[in-house]
Amino acid sequence: MDQDEARPTGPDLTLGIPLDALSDGKMVAGHVGGEEVLLARRGDEIFAVSAHCSHYSGPLAEGLMIGDTVRCPWHHACFDLRTGEALDAPAIGPLACWSVEHRNGTIVVGDKREQPQPKPRGKPTGAEPEKIVIVGGGAAGFAAAEMLRRQKYKGSIVMLSSDEARPYDRPNLSKDYLAGGIPFDYVPLQPESFYSDNGIDLRLGRTAVEIDTHAREVVLAGGDRIPYDRLLLATGAEPVRLTIPGADQPHVRTLRSLADCDAIIERAKGARRVVVIGASFIGLEVAAALRARELEVHVVAPDKRPMERVLGPEIGEFVRALHEEHGVVFHLEDTATAIDGKTVKLKSGGTLEADLVVVGIGVRPRLELAEKAGLKLDRGVVVNQFLETSAPKIYAAGDIARWPDPHSGESIRVEHWVVAECQGQNAALNMLGLGIPFTAVPFFWSQHYDVPINYVGHAEKWDEIAIDGDVMKRDCFLRFMRNGRALAVASIFRDLESLKEEVAMERATA
Repeated sequence: MDQDEARPTGPDLTLGIPLDALSDGKMVAGHVGGEEVLLARRGDEIFAVSAHCSHYSGPLAEGLMIGDTVRCPWHHACFDLRTGEALDAPAIGPLACWSVEHRNGTIVVGDKREQPQPKPRGKPTGAEPEKIVIVGGGAAGFAAAEMLRRQKYKGSIVMLSSDEARPYDRPNLSKDYLAGGIPFDYVPLQPESFYSDNGIDLRLGRTAVEIDTHAREVVLAGGDRIPYDRLLLATGAEPVRLTIPGADQPHVRTLRSLADCDAIIERAKGARRVVVIGASFIGLEVAAALRARELEVHVVAPDKRPMERVLGPEIGEFVRALHEEHGVVFHLEDTATAIDGKTVKLKSGGTLEADLVVVGIGVRPRLELAEKAGLKLDRGVVVNQFLETSAPKIYAAGDIARWPDPHSGESIRVEHWVVAECQGQNAALNMLGLGIPFTAVPFFWSQHYDVPINYVGHAEKWDEIAIDGDVMKRDCFLRFMRNGRALAVASIFRDLESLKEEVAMERATA
């Protein structure tokens, strides 16, 4: 990026803009001392905050202002304009805030303010628990620990993770990090000092094997026992393993953990051709990332169209065409039957040579710990609207949790990053006694080359897909309908419409 491109755009807000240029409910981006700043107006109040989302730097001026909050157009993070606090995932860090003055009909932005304190999320009922244990170091577990400290919880927090790496940004493992577009520094959610500075006892490489619900203790492999007053299960999911002959060879990999990703990157360095088994979100994001590394990529899957089960035939056809534009070769309505050395044998009778095979055929929730503890299960850990399991004082969040979704009217389980973070935060508040129902509208995004696909809501079945725009022209908004009601929407480059639909779904069940 050259110097001209790096310069902030918009007006110099230290010189001011006319008050009439910023009407009620509107936003404008400018700059202050080299930093990009967002001005937003609500009635007679003017707010000045960082212009870019603290998650992936989405342009907030292109987002949606609702009351005294602003939502990011890219991944739907929500911020408090008064305090800068990240109210909703996937953002965790706050926005910086600046002072604002009115001078003779002009809005002038002054110095950066000391970070305002977040507003309390509610009033706890009962005594604060002394000991909270979190089993899981992924999105839900990390978000819960961070929210507990943000809420000024003073008790002990022990976070147990079977992973050897401290909590990291899992979505990037199949996107920019795998593609080589970002350095490792972007992957950890927080530096190592965050945990010691906030009194979070993060224990890596430690596996919980049992929950003693009577003694309220978590038993670790090796026999150590950790007492709890409140317990959060956030054990996540694990990849479905390929069981065909040859699937246990070292060049056959799955992608779930940071270690998995690093192993794929290392093997990709000396590879020429990769075969991806499965046309799932992960599988196709891996395909895009490895094309960025200039590998020849073949995708084998039983589907007629990629992603059709979740996104329908129209987006499925588009995704296939997009990947083919970038050189991916599909072998659809086919499956791998064996991997003989570097030869992948197909059910159709064909073969593919592969220096690297990446398997992306889905994940399954890690339920063993919950099952052994006698918790109620139904294709996941059953929780109530407060994310509490059938055992008092034990909560579940993330990929394992099946909760009563007020938007679809069904009990659902969702395997997506933003949902896991939101549930971790909500569970943290309820472990502190705030009694806040989990009502967030599910959201996820998938990135393929330079094309993002955003999805809001949850539709396992539909009887109609109403399409506005042109999918193949990368300008569309799709509604997944059942009995005349939109259960979910998907969009490509219709960010503002996606945000507005999310708000409409929230208000419909408020």
